[in-house]
Amino acid sequence: MDNSALLFQLASKGLFVGLLFGVIVWSSRDRNKYRKLVWVTVFLTFDVIMFGAFTRLTDSGLGCPDWPGCYGHSNPIQAMEHIRAAEALMPDGPVTVMKAWIEMIHRYLAMGIGVLIIAILVISWRFWMRSGKTIPQFSPWFPLALFFFVCLQGAFGAWTVTMKLQPIIVTIHLLLGMVLLAMLTWVGARQNTHVPVAIEGKKLRLPAFLSLLVLTMQIALGGWVSTNYAALACPDLPLCHGAVMPQMDFEHGFTLWRSLGMTAAGDYLPFDALIAIHWTHRMFALLVVAVMGWTAWRATRIAGMEKVGRALLGALALQIVIGLSTVSLEWPLALAVAHNGCAALLVLLTVMVNYKAKIAGQTGDLSTADRIDSPTLAASND
Repeated sequence: MDNSALLFQLASKGLFVGLLFGVIVWSSRDRNKYRKLVWVTVFLTFDVIMFGAFTRLTDSGLGCPDWPGCYGHSNPIQAMEHIRAAEALMPDGPVTVMKAWIEMIHRYLAMGIGVLIIAILVISWRFWMRSGKTIPQFSPWFPLALFFFVCLQGAFGAWTVTMKLQPIIVTIHLLLGMVLLAMLTWVGARQNTHVPVAIEGKKLRLPAFLSLLVLTMQIALGGWVSTNYAALACPDLPLCHGAVMPQMDFEHGFTLWRSLGMTAAGDYLPFDALIAIHWTHRMFALLVVAVMGWTAWRATRIAGMEKVGRALLGALALQIVIGLSTVSLEWPLALAVAHNGCAALLVLLTVMVNYKAKIAGQTGDLSTADRIDSPTLAASND
């Protein structure tokens, strides 16, 4: 299949996914369809993060070893001859029919996010211009940043495949997915009607930012654990191989630019390096729990932030339980995927805490839900 036909067929599949979720927006009873579109995109991005974790944890990242298609085709059905041949050659290898479908479905869903972000950009620009550039919630600059960011994420998705799951590339791909979720959540928060937050909420700005910072670092460490297959390097709890400080190789473990399972010099990665990766993620989790737990508890004490504070505390507790269970139960697939999903939920809730801390003390502002039907915008739509 020539490249133009391949790209057209893949774009059609991404457009189909986008339109499918667009129907959900259009058929909803929410008067503010733009807000609904943003939050539906948040939902899809959250799902793609979890499905991406499923793709990675089932070793399906190379289920189709080329990009953007599968053996030059837009779906595994057309590439079945090549997939069957690769599977026959290596039955336990990276290419199987199931893994090919998992990888391509992940790509289709990711393209659907791109379609929805383009829709958000176009609609925001249209409303921004028709409102006389008077409604900040419709400013197109943030959606424009989302568009360029999702293109960057797509590039790292391609490099994940073409560079054969190089750990640093896969980890950055995961991080960018989480950042995209955070950006979309911020856009969604701008569209919501918020309960007024007490002026004391301003004091939470620094703790909320620190919580987001340490959470991002922990997700990066978790991605490094996953992409280096170090999840079972420490099989016991609370110690690691019966010691607080087991023998570890930080130099090789945290050399960033190297091939999967190899050192920078091309030798096999020593097991002590995997222990160092896992142990660091586990120890840093203690700091994350302390900082985020303190921030969430303080949020529950501030009027207008109680609900999001309690939700963040609950999600943090759930993540602790899932993290401990994945190790003690030897990393079952369902719990491993849930661990990634709960990390995404923590990102979403921490962004909401940051947003509420930002608007603390503000009163008298109309929400987008109120302004969208204002005379100025309504007249411009006639």
